[in-house]
Amino acid sequence: MIIGITGSSGAGKSTICELLEEKYDVKIINADKIAKKLSKKGTNYIIDIIAKFGKDIVDEDGELKRKKLAEIIYNDPKKRMELNKCTFKYIRKEIEKQIKEQKGKTIIIDAPLLFESELNKLCDKVIGIVSAKELQIERIVARDNIDYEQAEKRLKAQSSNDFYKEKCDIIIENDNNMQCLKDKIQEIAKLLNMA
Repeated sequence: MIIGITGSSGAGKSTICELLEEKYDVKIINADKIAKKLSKKGTNYIIDIIAKFGKDIVDEDGELKRKKLAEIIYNDPKKRMELNKCTFKYIRKEIEKQIKEQKGKTIIIDAPLLFESELNKLCDKVIGIVSAKELQIERIVARDNIDYEQAEKRLKAQSSNDFYKEKCDIIIENDNNMQCLKDKIQEIAKLLNMA
């Protein structure tokens, strides 16, 4: 079985995936980690990014300047779409490769842009993680070491909780209550025959 886990930044996708990995025999495929790996110096992906955004997007060692790229895409929706289109192509290829390599395990695709990249089409079920906006902003500020305004801007550029509630098969509300979260995961695992 392939399960997609999605939600906007700071909703708690990584926490949910960690809890699932701790307790169940699952393989987590993290789209963000794949994107980071693919954006190393000299890869086809980074060559494409330089072609689209210019040489200023990498440092003198040829490594991607993530903060600079984030600044560009969160201030220009057109540039964000351009980057996503390029990224989706490479990520999808790598995820499909990793799925083929798995034997018998439940696979979880952790992807913030699961629907936008059409990775949802690879999934049997999709779980959406939602959280209160203020909580999400707090988490983004702590995780990415950016200020409140930047975090809010990032969140505004992403899909709303209503988008996930409408599109996903299952919704988990992550309000920082760890026991509730664990109970909900156990319930979902039984429902999806993972337990």
